[in-house]
Amino acid sequence: MCGIVGYVGSRRAQPILLKGLKRLEYRGYDSAGIAMFTDSGLMVTKCAGKISCLEQLLTGDPADSTHGIAHTRWATHGEPTELNAHPHADEKGEIALVHNGIIENYRTLKEFLLQKGYHIRTETDTEMLVHLIRFNYKGCLTEAVRNALAQVDGTYGIAVMSSMHPGVVVAARMGSPLVIGLGDGEHLVASDVSAMLEHTNKVVYLEDGEIATVTADDYRITTIQNVQITPQIEEVTWTLDQIEKGGYDHFMLKEIHEQPTTLRNAIRGRLNFEEGIPRLNGLNLQYDQLRKIQKVIFTACGTSWHAGLIGKYMIEELARVAVDVEYASEFRYRSPILGKNDIFFAISQSGETTDTLAAMREAKQRGVTVLGIVNVVGSTMARETDGGVYIHAGPEIGVASTKAFTSQVMVLSLIAGLLGRMRQLSPQAGQELIEAMQKIPDQVEKILKSSDQVKKIAEQYYRANNFLYLGRGINYPVALEGALKLKEISYIHAEGYPAAEMKHGPIALIDENMPVVVIALKDPVYDKVMSNIAEVKARNGNVIAIATEGDTEIAERVNHVIYIPETNRFLTPLLSIIPLQLMAYHIAVMRECHVDQPRNLAKSVTVE
Repeated sequence: MCGIVGYVGSRRAQPILLKGLKRLEYRGYDSAGIAMFTDSGLMVTKCAGKISCLEQLLTGDPADSTHGIAHTRWATHGEPTELNAHPHADEKGEIALVHNGIIENYRTLKEFLLQKGYHIRTETDTEMLVHLIRFNYKGCLTEAVRNALAQVDGTYGIAVMSSMHPGVVVAARMGSPLVIGLGDGEHLVASDVSAMLEHTNKVVYLEDGEIATVTADDYRITTIQNVQITPQIEEVTWTLDQIEKGGYDHFMLKEIHEQPTTLRNAIRGRLNFEEGIPRLNGLNLQYDQLRKIQKVIFTACGTSWHAGLIGKYMIEELARVAVDVEYASEFRYRSPILGKNDIFFAISQSGETTDTLAAMREAKQRGVTVLGIVNVVGSTMARETDGGVYIHAGPEIGVASTKAFTSQVMVLSLIAGLLGRMRQLSPQAGQELIEAMQKIPDQVEKILKSSDQVKKIAEQYYRANNFLYLGRGINYPVALEGALKLKEISYIHAEGYPAAEMKHGPIALIDENMPVVVIALKDPVYDKVMSNIAEVKARNGNVIAIATEGDTEIAERVNHVIYIPETNRFLTPLLSIIPLQLMAYHIAVMRECHVDQPRNLAKSVTVE
């Protein structure tokens, strides 16, 4: 979950590395460091805190340094201190290393290294790697890395440099993403393409078990077993503008407002109105295969899991197919029942989420068709699945997911519509669903215009310490997602609950100090939700309702109403989540929280 960037070329390394780190800060921001090769040897500078702290320490820019590695950390082993920050160096200060991942057998390696006379100074697992490389060094840095990694159990994305090998960076990957950027007389290494987009859009993604030796003019990729690999060069379609704030105060606010565009991108070219059948050729499944599906399994984590829950409601009703929604972290450690006609979907914004990848690989081993719902083209998940659907949300920098969530839900509605038409949905019903999908982006734009109203409501409740979010049916997962957004970025304790379950426990918490957000739309469970609202009001609770335009009745029963346009009931989550995203954002800003980089969180969770 850390950010890695390396550079080898003819330009000054320091500004390139620092700018790359800033583009990766969403991946980790509790400490940062940089190692550069100079005429006098390796220069390592690091600190606890954000990259701005590192910049203050780097008072000079050595003109002779055109080769370096840098790192921004999300702590796993050891507190976020200067000592534990990366890069780590060997005792002679001749080898430096940055690492993303977890070395699972680091205790065994530590014992081995201590016996060999090495001094362990930090609390990290990473330090064992740099000493192990030193122990294996016999004159070739790549071979030292290769032999060291043969002794390692766990996950890693590493970049290594040495004063004994000027102009060389060695990178290796196992379970943690790394990509090589190809320039003219220069090359970059990073954990994310966003760090290198300013310099190149031609990249090579490393696969698990591969090692790259990178210089300014060349790169060579082999396996850990020293088998030569012919790389596949890919072109990144993202632009630099997409990873800038574009005049917004925060990336999260920008990404909330990008949703009309990203939703249009998610359905562009995928709607066949004449037949009422979505086009999803990337699934690589024929119509007769879709008709034979016995069960759909969604596996995901966090926000993507909430999207999967919404997909379950849609598919089970529209297609009459049983759907299981699994936490990836739980799926991989039990013995799930999978049938030959089941379809397994892995959902992940980054396509690199460790738990989801492990669950996906487990399903593949069991012979099930594995598909992906992914945002990042070229990600591990996109490469390893049998097929899938890109959500086309573009780069999402804010740690708390917004536009990726709605794009995932839109793609899931396409899948639900496709399965429905293959099984029991009439052409007319399919056409009505597609017509409603086409209207969603404009409807989201309309809701975004209510941001000032949401902000005024936030002003009344931003000092609260607890929130309760309630929803029923397909909007129950929206309540979960709304609560998650609030707790992620404002650090307010918030719970999402099925509205009817409130009286089985949470109702004990309700009083005048606990705001209750209720999704109360004009749908088949509207009357039931109104009864739940009455129960809250009877306990002096303050109710903020998300309601359907034209519903005047609800305004008399709650404290505040935020209206959303009417749509097909299966698509309501795409609209009802927007005010909840805005509310979380405004409350976090009022509480002076780090909106884009909330404490303890990182964007791409690449460790267990």
